[in-house]
Amino acid sequence: MATEGARAVRLRTQVLLLQIVVVTLTLGVAFAVFGYLSDQRLRDGYGQRALAIARTVAADPVVRSEVTRYAPGAISADPQLRRQLAAGPLEKIAVDTTRRTDALFVVITDDAGIRLAHPDAERLTEHVSTDPSGALAGREVIAEEHGTLGDSVRAKVPVLEPDSDRVVGAVSVGIATDAVRDQLLDDLRTAGLLVGAALLVGIAGSMLLARRWRGLTLGLEPAELAELVRGQAAVLHGIGRGVLAVDSAWRTTFVNDEARRLLGIGADIGTPVDEIGLTPRVLEVFRGLDEQPASATVGSHIVVVAARPVQRDGRNLGAVLTVRDRTDVEALTRQLDAVQSMSTVLRAQRHEFSNKMHLISGLLHGGRTEEASRSIDEMIGAGPLGPAAPGIDAIHDAYLQAFLAAKAAHGREGGVELVLGPNTWVEGSLTDPVDVTTVLGNLLDNAIEAVLVSSNPIKQVEVELVQEDSTLHIVVADSGDGVAPELIDVLFTEGTSTRDGRAVPGGRGVGLALIRQIARSRGGEVKLASPRGDTPPLTGAEFIARMPGVLVDSKVSWSPQI
Repeated sequence: MATEGARAVRLRTQVLLLQIVVVTLTLGVAFAVFGYLSDQRLRDGYGQRALAIARTVAADPVVRSEVTRYAPGAISADPQLRRQLAAGPLEKIAVDTTRRTDALFVVITDDAGIRLAHPDAERLTEHVSTDPSGALAGREVIAEEHGTLGDSVRAKVPVLEPDSDRVVGAVSVGIATDAVRDQLLDDLRTAGLLVGAALLVGIAGSMLLARRWRGLTLGLEPAELAELVRGQAAVLHGIGRGVLAVDSAWRTTFVNDEARRLLGIGADIGTPVDEIGLTPRVLEVFRGLDEQPASATVGSHIVVVAARPVQRDGRNLGAVLTVRDRTDVEALTRQLDAVQSMSTVLRAQRHEFSNKMHLISGLLHGGRTEEASRSIDEMIGAGPLGPAAPGIDAIHDAYLQAFLAAKAAHGREGGVELVLGPNTWVEGSLTDPVDVTTVLGNLLDNAIEAVLVSSNPIKQVEVELVQEDSTLHIVVADSGDGVAPELIDVLFTEGTSTRDGRAVPGGRGVGLALIRQIARSRGGEVKLASPRGDTPPLTGAEFIARMPGVLVDSKVSWSPQI
């Protein structure tokens, strides 16, 4: 344990030293860049200042007229001319400007580069020490040069003849580089203090970060953390449930393989949960943090999802969504529903047949053989399904006949009459009775329930089945109160229930979304044709469904697998 503690201390020390080195290097580079940029800025600023002074002097009318007086060849090293220039207006203007602007010098020359004004009167009538050709050619020049008065940032501007563009001389203004250097040093001293303060803050922050890192990792070493992460990943990716975790800001922090498969999402960590591709139903359950399992359809999967918040020591750490696959269970449930429907119709037929047999037995025991014979003839002519749903002979598939007979018996128990539409005609056999009865049964159950709770005294549900090649068209209408206007746009959204008129995060509101998914998986559709009918007694909603590829020619034998 002592060895591990020493190793942890060494690791924290290494991290601390690394942070200090990084902060120091960063601040050092920033200081060097600041110094370089400040030097360039100051030199450019002083150059522009010298240029502005030179422009002002060169534009002075007295300077332009005086410089024009001295034509080429008029200047010589004559002491008398030197004294004349030293007492002249050009020298006065140059000296006054130098004094007012704190410049190093202001020099005025003629078009041959001969000094007409200079801080040192002894150097008048001499040629300037630096190249004046740029200004004498009509260009403004800024340069850092060494002259007789020392190093300076200087600007040279041409002097033009009055009322003309002819260059007759030049004005050179210089500012000592010592001034630039002094200003730069002042700036660097200020920046150095700031950098030093930032370095101290960085070191203090690094020490606090190292201490906090120790607390956040619970004293675990990197190797132990890596082993913990590997174990966690193995467990979460190996379980049979999908797991999706988010932090307190609702950004994804973990998605295992099963969750990606069932929810059809990627594994982009840090993405807002609203942007990872969850269906509205799943997102609603997740956002609602509902711990009660809720059904949802995602692509070809039927899943059960539940969400719960994650907290520790009273602090919100985020939330976790668990996902279970219920596709196979749902398929078995649909098959069981089909078997129960067959059982219901058989019980109804047995009960009906038993009643008729008791009637015939009574007639025979009473010696009323003629009436018993007539009852037997009627029973044979009507068949066992005839009274259950008139017109059912237009449907040739035995499975579909039995299913409708069962639904008719179920409706009669609640006082609801199930009738077949006048255009009903199905001569083929079902290839997938489970999907068909799931869609048809859901529509009929919804219609029967709508009729039972409606105020209409006529309790009737009409179903019309029409075959078009291998496609089955289904129309279901009822005498209920129809679909409320606020539910029309969200009727097929998971969580919306027509039974109580509101969206719920529990198990209701899945049927219509499920049957639409079944129909669309076959290239078909389920939709609301009319929210309210206008042909009495069918004043309720009308739904239509189209299911391609569910019928084959009746000559083809088919054996249901239940």
